[in-house]
Amino acid sequence: MKNKYRFRVFVVLITALCSSKVVTAQDVYQEQRNGWLQLAEKSQPKLIESTKEPVSLVSIEKDENAFQHWKAVRSFPVDSLYSRSFKKQSGVVADFGEHLTGFFTFSVEAFGRAADAPLRLKFTFGEVPSELATPFDPYPGGLSRAWLQDEIVTISDVPAVITIPRRVAFRYVKIELLGSSVYSDFRINHITFKATTSVDSTPSPLESSTDKMVADIDRISLVTLKECMQTVYEDGPKRDRRLWIGDLYLESLANMYSFKNYELTKHCLYLLAGLSYENGVAPSNVFERPSPHPQINPLFDYALIYNVAVKEYLQATGDRQTAADLWPIVKKQLEVPKKYLGKDGMLDYERANKEWWLFFDWRVGLDKQAALQGVVIWAYKNTYELAKMLGKEKEVSELPDLIKKMMAATHKNLYDKAEGVFVSGKDRQVSYASQAWMVLSGVATKAEGAKALRKLPGMQNVIYPGAPYLYHYVIEAMIQCDMRKEAKDLVVDYWGGMVTKGADTFWEVYDPKDDFLSPYKFFPVNSYCHAWSCTPAYFIRKYPEIFQH
Repeated sequence: MKNKYRFRVFVVLITALCSSKVVTAQDVYQEQRNGWLQLAEKSQPKLIESTKEPVSLVSIEKDENAFQHWKAVRSFPVDSLYSRSFKKQSGVVADFGEHLTGFFTFSVEAFGRAADAPLRLKFTFGEVPSELATPFDPYPGGLSRAWLQDEIVTISDVPAVITIPRRVAFRYVKIELLGSSVYSDFRINHITFKATTSVDSTPSPLESSTDKMVADIDRISLVTLKECMQTVYEDGPKRDRRLWIGDLYLESLANMYSFKNYELTKHCLYLLAGLSYENGVAPSNVFERPSPHPQINPLFDYALIYNVAVKEYLQATGDRQTAADLWPIVKKQLEVPKKYLGKDGMLDYERANKEWWLFFDWRVGLDKQAALQGVVIWAYKNTYELAKMLGKEKEVSELPDLIKKMMAATHKNLYDKAEGVFVSGKDRQVSYASQAWMVLSGVATKAEGAKALRKLPGMQNVIYPGAPYLYHYVIEAMIQCDMRKEAKDLVVDYWGGMVTKGADTFWEVYDPKDDFLSPYKFFPVNSYCHAWSCTPAYFIRKYPEIFQH
């Protein structure tokens, strides 16, 4: 109910703003914004709650062969925590046996003499064991220290039942005693957790012929998706906890072939439209709390991906009304690349790279010229398909010729026929990102794409993907090139690597050669349950002939 109230308050506020003369001259969506926000509120999903309890106590032990050199080893049953003085157990770690998102509750009572002073406890929540063993301070990371999940609770009166106000995402919790009376004693006598998700269905089982590793990857992908499906498609329930277009697109694809919670997709699409920037650009990401608002952080490729997400939603649901409602913002995104498009059909990459955040991947040093050309062509093609589905192709009649022109220019300028690969930038860089987007855009023929993707492993100085986000598009490209075995092998090798290293959910960043890789200069602040890692479930379930046999 609180979220519904916040939504209503925000709708009233934004309506008032859009009625002012100042915003009237600037806001291109003045007429639609209020309606989009009301429809976003109407489609907001209800969270499903379940009560969980820890399954055992564990010790966190050093192991050079374990992921990030730490592992959890079962030590004692949970009852041993509840039955003894906590003073003798400070530093204990409880294991819930699965990744959970929600709210942590514990109770304390006097043990022996009545408590005569406050208690102070520190709780550290970890998605992976290393988070409980790596000192957080002095903090070297590039993101807020506050994202790390450690909380100090002072209890003035005993007995007490305490719910930590902060929502956490974790499997393990370490509990430390920071202060208590020297004369009295106490014990923790119960721990529970209220887990939340908007998932209320169970996907169909895989075929019995499915390889065990593929089945494990599918299972963990679904847990990852479930944990990120809150009141929006969150990118990560531990850190960021917001709706990004890039994550929305991939989560919605996986959802189509698993939980089929289309109301959540609808809610997110309307929310992004309602919170779009006043110049018409779809917001890279938005927050729901304390009231819905966008982050002013425009992202070129994500704005275009919004269009594809709307098209995929319409294809999956047949909901023409929603797609028609959102057509104005879809159509507006087509203008994003046009100011950078030369008469020769090539985008001014250097200028776009200075004026926008171009993402595509976390890999340092990636040249994104080829990927940019590819994503624009891909989005234009998908938008034209959407227009035809809605009977609005006359409104974008320039697209077919524009697409044809860009494809010819891209192939002419970026294809190295002698090497059989696509290059990017002044240094003619060769990367997986470039090949993937040349395939997905249709610039590369199936034969050219397959030849390029097969050649990359043997080439020197190739820029590999840095995160599961780009690996998704590489696998999509492989399937489009009929590289079925290679696509399956890559899913098994890459996501299976995380399975082998003990993943309960799939990670934001994973490099098989570097367990400590972090875009944020400190690996504990990485998200270890991250939306863009969930898409093996999409591949496994959409293409059973490839992955389930």
